[in-house]
Amino acid sequence: MTASQLRELVEFARRNSPYYRDLYARVKTDENLRPEDLPVVDHSGFWAANTTHDNQVLTSRQLEGIVFRTGGTTSRPKLTVFTRAELHAMARLWADGCTAAGLRPGDRVANLFYAGELYASFLFNTLALQEASVPAVHLPIAGSPSPEIVAETMAEQQATVVLATPTTLTRVAAHLVARGESLASVRLFLFSGEAFHADQRPLITKAFPRADVRSLGYASVDAGVLAAPVEGEPDTRVHRVHRPHKLLEIVDEHTGEPVREPGRPGLLLATDLVRRLMPVIRYPVGDVAEWVDHEDGRFRLLGRSETGARVGPMTVYLEDLRAVVDEVSGGRLISGMQAVQRRRDSKDELVLRIAGEIGDPERFAALVVARFDELRPAFGEHVEAGMIHPLTVEHVPLEELAVNPRSGKLVRLLDQRSG
Repeated sequence: MTASQLRELVEFARRNSPYYRDLYARVKTDENLRPEDLPVVDHSGFWAANTTHDNQVLTSRQLEGIVFRTGGTTSRPKLTVFTRAELHAMARLWADGCTAAGLRPGDRVANLFYAGELYASFLFNTLALQEASVPAVHLPIAGSPSPEIVAETMAEQQATVVLATPTTLTRVAAHLVARGESLASVRLFLFSGEAFHADQRPLITKAFPRADVRSLGYASVDAGVLAAPVEGEPDTRVHRVHRPHKLLEIVDEHTGEPVREPGRPGLLLATDLVRRLMPVIRYPVGDVAEWVDHEDGRFRLLGRSETGARVGPMTVYLEDLRAVVDEVSGGRLISGMQAVQRRRDSKDELVLRIAGEIGDPERFAALVVARFDELRPAFGEHVEAGMIHPLTVEHVPLEELAVNPRSGKLVRLLDQRSG
């Protein structure tokens, strides 16, 4: 990225978008303009201005292109728009990621993403497969059929590659394992939309014994396609920024200063240097990451920045809970995990719901609680002080874990407190 590219984008947005005109009212766009010279987009203000009617973010009226709904980094679904040219350019980038992830000529690709209701994933992956440089057969199964129907169709069509969220494929895998079956034709599982965790691998491997697990790429509906998987990289969290089309920054969570050294976590900010109808400039994606190699554009995703459950006066991070379950499970087939915030007897309670083969539920729960108390002694101190309830662990069937009815993604954190 050059300063002139950024300056041109900022001046265009300020000239044509009322929202950016106000945001950049005091910004000086000289030849030395740097990303850190610009304010970070505030989600609440951005989405308050980015409405269906009387939109203040768009740079012109939308006369063609597409509209997608996003749950993204906001609590309520919002709309994001693209021109035809912008959508085509994104599909080409995503297709390049499919190739880097291991798509081969003649692959039979089961698309298990979700369609309809303005949702992007199924349609977008369909477009990307059409743009791919590698010829492949598309099997548009979608994510809405039952696991039984999905498994039967994949077997009948001899699918070799699966595109899906980890939650969707985990449900299909659980169905196969319960029937004592597996699909050896599948050699590659390409995921996106949510993280793939180590404790999901045993179940996936049992159902799809030949399948390698790779990321499709890094994207969000609101910020667009941002990065591609790195060919030959064993860590599915590592991606490479789609330069020169995209700019990704990692900034210190507390100071906002740029982070460039490897291994230092920070918040991800996205800038799309191509998109013009709905400009995205220094937009917080909602993820925490660290650079692997800043010059090469390689970074490692570390999790969502808002995946902390507020329990009384303290925050419990879901990645900490998952690490405990992964350690205690000892390789058992854990098919899903969900944290639930509840309110009981005027105190907060955190409930960890686990689906899978855990043996004796009471013993497993006790081990999880004991290990969590070792790692987070402050939680136990708050329990002893009568401020919160102890951590509760429940063993539940996979189908009882709540999912987003639109996307089929597992809802990792449920807040069932009233008021």
